[in-house]
Amino acid sequence: MQQPSIMTYSVSQRFLHWAVALLIFFNLLFPDGMNIWHRLIRRGEVPTPEQISSANIHAYVGIAILVLAILRLCLRFIQGVPSEVSEEPAIFRLAAKLAHGGLYILIFAMPLSGIAAYYFGIHSAGSLHADILKIILWALIAAHVAGALGHQFYWKSNALRRMTLG
Repeated sequence: MQQPSIMTYSVSQRFLHWAVALLIFFNLLFPDGMNIWHRLIRRGEVPTPEQISSANIHAYVGIAILVLAILRLCLRFIQGVPSEVSEEPAIFRLAAKLAHGGLYILIFAMPLSGIAAYYFGIHSAGSLHADILKIILWALIAAHVAGALGHQFYWKSNALRRMTLG
């Protein structure tokens, strides 16, 4: 028996999507506490308790992103996802799959590399985290937003609605 097609994401999937997105934007836009901590450690200086607390906020948000991403991936496997939007050309559907795959990889790689750097002192992980992965993440976010807007305004599909109102 064939399972009926899912038309929209569940409320929990939508909540997790937007919670992860907001937490990612928070850490991308406000990394100052971690940057100051990293600069002090690199110089061999001792951070103040306030500076450590500020860096911890960035770390805790990253850990929350990782935990929520794990939950989100579990829900994806348990509940499924709506089928891809067929209004767009195949090349754009492929690009969307690659962008989503890249976002999922980065949603896990960013917190894990940050944990490796902050808690285990692996400096190469910190460079990967703050320099390379962050730039790739920004690019994929821009592509993701552009794709969502293209669905809404060019193809006039329900793709954006499926992740907002349902």
